[in-house]
Amino acid sequence: MSRIKTLLRRIARMSFDRLRSNLNQVHEQSGRVRLVLLCDMLWCALRYGVGYLDYNVFGFAFIRGKLRRTYFTMNHNQRLTLRVNDAAMRELFIDKIRFNSRFDEHLGRAWLDLRDADADTFAAFIKDKESFFAKKPNDCGGNGIEKITVTAETDVPALLEGLLHNGQILAEETLLQHPDLNALNPAGVNTLRLCTVQKDGTAKIMYAILRVGSGKSAVDNVSAGGMYCPVDENGVITADAFCDKVFGTLAVHPITRAEFKGFRIPLFAAAISLVLKAAEETPEMGYVGWDVAITPEKPVLIEGNAAPSYDMSQNYRHVGSRGGNLPEFEAFFGQV
Repeated sequence: MSRIKTLLRRIARMSFDRLRSNLNQVHEQSGRVRLVLLCDMLWCALRYGVGYLDYNVFGFAFIRGKLRRTYFTMNHNQRLTLRVNDAAMRELFIDKIRFNSRFDEHLGRAWLDLRDADADTFAAFIKDKESFFAKKPNDCGGNGIEKITVTAETDVPALLEGLLHNGQILAEETLLQHPDLNALNPAGVNTLRLCTVQKDGTAKIMYAILRVGSGKSAVDNVSAGGMYCPVDENGVITADAFCDKVFGTLAVHPITRAEFKGFRIPLFAAAISLVLKAAEETPEMGYVGWDVAITPEKPVLIEGNAAPSYDMSQNYRHVGSRGGNLPEFEAFFGQV
């Protein structure tokens, strides 16, 4: 009965335009009849808790029951988050300003809470900077983030007033990216998503993903046209990038023409050490997705996610017949 109620809630909230778009994409890629696919989508939503978006990403049109049961779904993700992440501590990861205060030593950049700044303080912060990032502290998915160019003509008081009015109350220094990653996409910082799990004082990496910007935006989020690739334990990209905007894979970056597969992430071992240390500093959080930038000198934290995305590491175009992450999560935590 609970599965039926969950399905009905999702149907009530769904976008039928997006459903139609996903159905058409799966039809074109699989060659299967739309009505058959639609019925299978409904069955998977009821049986596995997998909506039409995940049905598409997970490649459920190409696999059957035994393999489908290996996928770590949105329901699993929500249950695990509530079970292993302390409710009070989760707020630290939701608010970017609180996160910056807690992990300041790992950020590698200057930042300023504009609620505590007057025009002189703000002017001192942006002095000698060509640009900085203004952020809404509670937004996600790249929303509310703006890269602002600073010139000699910048009206500092007016800029401060406008940012406060927009709710962009966090100002952060623009990071310099490692030159190797500039070869992939120099238009913005391309970040690693490193997922940690921990219990009983032991932390480990569950998966690693490199997110790469489109070259037309200063952020690398998928919602902004970005793409992502799986990364192995040695820091090497193992497959072509997946881009949600075209719902397909790309062997090379559309602007720089740099190849994805075989690309080696610089300072990868140091990035692993960084997030394991950050995880161990917050033992109340058993499951976190850390966003890490690689500067020329070292990896630094961008933010942490107390409810990590579960889909990118299980994209069928990357995992194929290997299946999903549920066995790895249950080997570590027990039944999810």
